[in-house]
Amino acid sequence: MEKTAAPAANIVVEAPKQLAKDAEWLLRRCTKPSQKEYLKIVQAVLMGFLVMGFVGYFTKLIHIPINNIIVGGA
Repeated sequence: MEKTAAPAANIVVEAPKQLAKDAEWLLRRCTKPSQKEYLKIVQAVLMGFLVMGFVGYFTKLIHIPINNIIVGGA
């Protein structure tokens, strides 16, 4: 019974160590974006918000009259 407990305990100890090692590697690789990169990201996010906003608006615009027809204005 002890033979199966040792590898399980080893996994419990090694998993957080590996996670910390991977996180440290990732943080060392990360760099601060330049102003040009940052503006490109901001532009992409803004376009996403606008597109999703228009999709939601037009979906609501189409479904309100259809709902009124189906329900009968009740």
